[in-house]
Amino acid sequence: MSLPLQLTKSGQLKHFLSIDGLDQALLTEILDTAESFAGMSEHQVKKVPLLRGKTIVNLFFENSTRTRTTFELAATRLSADVLNINIATSATSKGESLLDTIRNLEAMHVDMFVVRHAISGAAHFIAQHTAPHISVINAGDGQHAHPTQAMLDMFTIRQHKKQFAGLKVAIVGDILHSRVARSQIRALNALGVAEVRVIAPKTLLPAYVESMGVIPLHDMHEGLRDVDVIIMLRLQKERMNSAFLPSEGEFFRCYGLTEAKLKLAKPDAIVMHPGPINRGVEIASSVADGPQSVILQQVSNGIAVRMAIMTMTMGSHGASV
Repeated sequence: MSLPLQLTKSGQLKHFLSIDGLDQALLTEILDTAESFAGMSEHQVKKVPLLRGKTIVNLFFENSTRTRTTFELAATRLSADVLNINIATSATSKGESLLDTIRNLEAMHVDMFVVRHAISGAAHFIAQHTAPHISVINAGDGQHAHPTQAMLDMFTIRQHKKQFAGLKVAIVGDILHSRVARSQIRALNALGVAEVRVIAPKTLLPAYVESMGVIPLHDMHEGLRDVDVIIMLRLQKERMNSAFLPSEGEFFRCYGLTEAKLKLAKPDAIVMHPGPINRGVEIASSVADGPQSVILQQVSNGIAVRMAIMTMTMGSHGASV
């Protein structure tokens, strides 16, 4: 469903809504383009003129300081004008429909919507109904997808492991409700890793999880053995003390990443987390701040990857940096 909408007739990105339907070549092109932007933070002048004259709207119906800020920084470094819409005080909160909001913004001659929404499919809906010259990037929709997060995670893995072939990756935590995990799994499989393991209690695994191309496991000791990459997921507070989990303490005992559990993985394994982290619930502080953690690098890499996706969707990826 998303494939013809996401791509132009020539196979270039028009929107970036989901990893679904995107092949290894296109995902690698995103990573390669991001590589060209990655060193910009070291430059005295951190701007390039690739999107000068373009207007990008951050349309966040859900709060996310880190994601919104990295999108804003990415757009600014590409010399675009950025408009942040505060949904809490916008006309949408006063009863205006989503399509009316989009139409009014289109009348201001904008070029891109970066959309974050609590409802799955919201970014896809906007892409279907927006003007032909506007690109849409999904910054997270419901429990469906968070494709730019997945790609900055892939970029971070490639930085440290150089290639995806042969890698064993473990994703740990609330797989059931995680849009990040869904996008990560699709990206990892498309890029050709050897194995994706998902580790969680049965209550936090989707019933169909094997069909996603993963090995489901319920025991950390079994799941972490000899893996190259460990991705911890945020355990959402609303899941705790509910039918999903007995308590924070019990979850940490069984599924929290400690130094002892980390030793089950390969000695050069990297530890990742899309954030924000709950210390002492999903991960021990000694691991989050330890030498194998690349969590802060993920945040930094988010800027370069989002710059790459913005330039590719707006047809500027062939320009030199």
